[in-house]
Amino acid sequence: MATIEGMRIGFIAANEGVEQAELREPWKAVQAAGGRPQLVAPEPGQVQTMNHLDKAETFPVDFTTSEVDPDALDAVVLPGGVANPDQLRMDPHAVNLLKAMFESGKPAAVICHGPWTLVEADLVHGRTLTSWPSLKTDIRNAGGSWVDEEFMVCRSGPNALVTSRKPDDLPGFCTSLLEVFADARQ
Repeated sequence: MATIEGMRIGFIAANEGVEQAELREPWKAVQAAGGRPQLVAPEPGQVQTMNHLDKAETFPVDFTTSEVDPDALDAVVLPGGVANPDQLRMDPHAVNLLKAMFESGKPAAVICHGPWTLVEADLVHGRTLTSWPSLKTDIRNAGGSWVDEEFMVCRSGPNALVTSRKPDDLPGFCTSLLEVFADARQ
């Protein structure tokens, strides 16, 4: 297993509408590999996750998108859920945080509907991504290439970008993001 001992991984999520498994499983993988996951959301308090359309667990917010310093994070994870990225793309602090992280070359891992926030931040042009299939037109319209793969690692940009389609792909997504994050340490 890749080790990311001590790396600070920002999980950026809206306060409501995050797909539970897409937050919980990468979080657990990061912890198991020695990383320090930190939950970043637009508002303080909690993030309400969903199991499809039903409310699931809540998670405490560590930092808001307006207060977190991009230099304090080593990598970023964007979980999916339909409502989550739609809300994040409307938060200028979240969009600017992602831009700063990408511009500084920090790796990112994005699953399911998460690339909507990357589209808003103009971070997919010239990149190859996978996602939930309904985003392929948005990704293509934003200048990216879309593939239907379990996960995709794209290095043709300022940072390494891992993307994945859906909760069923979480095992490969988690393994891949840990490898990419570990590579970024060297």
